[in-house]
Amino acid sequence: MLGWELPPHNSGGLGVACYYMSKALSQEGATIDFVLPYKADHDIDFLNIYSATDLIPLHRNGMGAYYRCNCDKSCTHASLSSLRDVQSQYGQYVEQLVKDVKPHVIHAHDWLTMEAGIIAKRTAGIPLIVHVHATEYDRSGEFYGNPLVHDIEQEGLMMADRIIAVSQITKNLIVDKYGIPAEKVEVVHNTIDPESLGVYYYDQSTYAYLDSLRKEGYKVVTSIGRLTIQKGLKYFIYGAAKASEKYDKLLFLIAGDGEQRDELIELACELGISDKVFFTGFVRGQAWRDAYSVGDIFVMSSVSEPFGLTALEAAAHDSALLISRQSGVGEVLNNVMRFDYWDVNRFADELVGIATSDSLRDELAKNVSNEYSRISWRDVAKRIKQIYHKEGSAA
Repeated sequence: MLGWELPPHNSGGLGVACYYMSKALSQEGATIDFVLPYKADHDIDFLNIYSATDLIPLHRNGMGAYYRCNCDKSCTHASLSSLRDVQSQYGQYVEQLVKDVKPHVIHAHDWLTMEAGIIAKRTAGIPLIVHVHATEYDRSGEFYGNPLVHDIEQEGLMMADRIIAVSQITKNLIVDKYGIPAEKVEVVHNTIDPESLGVYYYDQSTYAYLDSLRKEGYKVVTSIGRLTIQKGLKYFIYGAAKASEKYDKLLFLIAGDGEQRDELIELACELGISDKVFFTGFVRGQAWRDAYSVGDIFVMSSVSEPFGLTALEAAAHDSALLISRQSGVGEVLNNVMRFDYWDVNRFADELVGIATSDSLRDELAKNVSNEYSRISWRDVAKRIKQIYHKEGSAA
């Protein structure tokens, strides 16, 4: 398995999905050699973890989206000063590794590892499974995006023996934008196992100010994720301003970090709701769990969201869900409110509707929890294992 991150050194949902998917696959009898582009302690006993470079996660994360490196002049990894350098080293490492461990199948996640997956396939003569969690069209907000990344995705999808898409939305995009035959793409939705979240006790001191206002009748609306164009947070802020005009007891908690942070803060000020919008920055652990728990309503305003694990995590913390129609997680959930990401008026109306009706909010939260509990990572693993066996027998 070729991946770019695992918890606790992950920057988003990809690492989380890889972790629980791999854990469930190991419980189904798979032995997994997982290759990472950095070296770190993970304390994971169900994976054989290999490090393709000596980079620490901080340096790897500091390389930006494509070429930029934020390492200072004292950085000891001069030969790995860009993401492309890391990908090149990663591919060379994988090429040698498949000769040594002789795997039965290669499972590569997203564009970052597709080139290495192709190298492994050519070197070992074994099937390549490409797992698409997001495409460049998603990351760029439905635009073409970076042409280099697009070309890597095009080659990776064409060379793959089988493609796994995390939603029907993603499959349609792969077929329509990349010209891949529909029969080559399997849809396997992500999920969460509530018990995997572990024992947790909400700490009211984390967001004490918000909790105090909740006691006065305010409703907290949360958004958790990267602050990027893909997540549609400008529309979230515009909708928040419109909703606040109709109902003044709304507070907005935005947890996460990204290149749009300053722009979003300025926009909240311009719209006169800076006293209602709270930016936490990147959160992990207790503060991350508490951000879900303090919320009454969770909003996913994504312009293009292949799946959206955060919606399931929010549901597991008793939130009602309001998601954009452009989110893949909506394919497995019915008890949610929906809006087109650009329709800020509908978003505001639905948000106010939930916030002003405790019975509606509670019913949505209760019913959606019954939905996501029907599927598990073990179900996902069984489907993926079937794909492994099918491609392996065809090779």
